[in-house]
Amino acid sequence: MQTSLERIHEKIADLETKISHLRIAERELLALDKVAARQTKVAPSPAPKAKQKPGPKHASRKLQTSKPLASKAAEPRQSLAAAISEVLDQHGALSAAELSERINAAGREVNNRAVSFALQGLKKRGLAKTKDGKWSAGKTRGRRAASPSGVSLVQSEAAE
Repeated sequence: MQTSLERIHEKIADLETKISHLRIAERELLALDKVAARQTKVAPSPAPKAKQKPGPKHASRKLQTSKPLASKAAEPRQSLAAAISEVLDQHGALSAAELSERINAAGREVNNRAVSFALQGLKKRGLAKTKDGKWSAGKTRGRRAASPSGVSLVQSEAAE
């Protein structure tokens, strides 16, 4: 007859074999999960959206004022160049670092490098100019007035 000590040793051996089998099964399951995670699923192509005709400008302005506040928060933020133009219009000539500080103070995080690149783009378009290390607004962003005859300068030169 077996002693109780021998029975305990047998149970321990059985439990150790069960543990080893469970560890093997766990490794196999993890390997299968990794393989499944690596396989990428092809996303369905989006359906083409129907284009809408733009409505009258005055009607769209009325709709924007009546929208709830939640939809206004979802609107895209102002471009950096537009923010720089706005700051230059409000405060006059400023250095690039001062522009960056004022835009950061307005709640938008930008660095000096981004401001510098945006200023160079504005300069190329003629919307900003620099003098003595200070940037100022260039030409105004309004539309040019039509010539009295209704023909542009380019068209009149081509006709001659």
